[in-house]
Amino acid sequence: MLDATNRVREVTARLEARYGVAVREGASDAVEMLVACILSQHTSDANSHRAFESLRARFASWEAVVEAPTPAVAEAIRGAGLANTKAPRIQEALRMVREREGRFDLERLAGLPDADARHYLMSLPGVGPKTAAIVLCFALGRPVLPVDTHVFRVSWRLGLVDRRRGEGRAHDALGAIVPPELVYRFHMALIRHGRQVCRAPEPRCGLCPLTDLCAYYAACVAPAAPAQRDD
Repeated sequence: MLDATNRVREVTARLEARYGVAVREGASDAVEMLVACILSQHTSDANSHRAFESLRARFASWEAVVEAPTPAVAEAIRGAGLANTKAPRIQEALRMVREREGRFDLERLAGLPDADARHYLMSLPGVGPKTAAIVLCFALGRPVLPVDTHVFRVSWRLGLVDRRRGEGRAHDALGAIVPPELVYRFHMALIRHGRQVCRAPEPRCGLCPLTDLCAYYAACVAPAAPAQRDD
């Protein structure tokens, strides 16, 4: 039986054979990514993208966002939902970055150890493990694994993490078994598989190339399958 890290390697290889190998896009600005992630919480990608574009159209700079009345910021991001909660979080997070760095810039995090960079981000309002990991992985190119709903669902069904731990604690559990060089590719492969095959609430196991590696399939699907007759 494969150990956890080699199972991750095998899962990644099979999913990449199905969906292709994810290639990193150019680095994004870390402060923009931070604000976009706060906006994306508890809403769809489409809604959060429109809210981000609305925020940038309404205010000429991050300085302007910080100095604006909070209701004005909330109005600009209304489409993302929870605007009255997200607006003050965005303003305070930007204010703290400016106070610490002297400007709206997070590039210094690139020189910190992963744990220190994550601690820095999680000390900002509205930033939990997933948001911190997204900023570190996608904006700064760090081997820090973001665990969203798709990554978590596919991972616990495969038996790589305990479902009872929840998404937040799964970051550490998966981070311990996913090789640094595979972090981005594993993340993207599981998102693609979670959207297309390993769906909630019912996975499409008949289309899955991972059933022989999957704890959920072994426990819940295979026992219910019709027995094969040996005529």
